[in-house]
Amino acid sequence: MASSVRPLVFLDVDGVLLPFGGTRPAAPILDPAEDDHPLLHRLDRSLGPLLLGLDADLVWATTWMADANDLLAPRLGLPPLPVVDFLEDDDPGSRLHWKTRALVAWAGDRPFAWLDDELTDVDREWIEARHTRPALAYKVVSTVGLTRADLDAVARWLDRVSSG
Repeated sequence: MASSVRPLVFLDVDGVLLPFGGTRPAAPILDPAEDDHPLLHRLDRSLGPLLLGLDADLVWATTWMADANDLLAPRLGLPPLPVVDFLEDDDPGSRLHWKTRALVAWAGDRPFAWLDDELTDVDREWIEARHTRPALAYKVVSTVGLTRADLDAVARWLDRVSSG
C-alpha cells in the first residue's frame, strides 16, 4: 500500500551542502556577497535540481535558519523552504544529537529523511524507537558534502517508502 503522506527531507547545511574539505573545486564567485562567507563558494549548485527531483518536501534543518532561504536557496534554484526552529537543547549531556528530538517532533506523523554530517547510531536508535513512520538518518561525509550518490540513495529510500 502506498504512503498517503508526502515524506520530508531535512537538510543540514554545514558539512552537507557546504563541505569542509577541499575535494570539490571552488566554483567561480558569481555574487560578491559570497566573499562574506568562507564556505559559500563550495556550494555545488547542481544539487538544487537533484533535491527538487526528490519525491519529498524539503525542509531546512540547520543553524543557518532563515538565512538558508536568503543565501542558499536562490543559488540552488530552490524556492523558500520551511525552516525548523530549534530550541535550546533540553538535554545537553546526552549523546543524542541536539536536533534529533526537534526533527522527530516537527515530522509528526510523516516519514522523513534527515541529511546531516553529525548523525550517529544513537540518533538512529532513538528515532527508530520513537517515530512511528519510516525514517532515514543519512550521514553525509562532511569533508566531501552531499553527492549525487547520496541523493540517489535517498531517492531509492523514498521510492521504497512511497511504494509501501
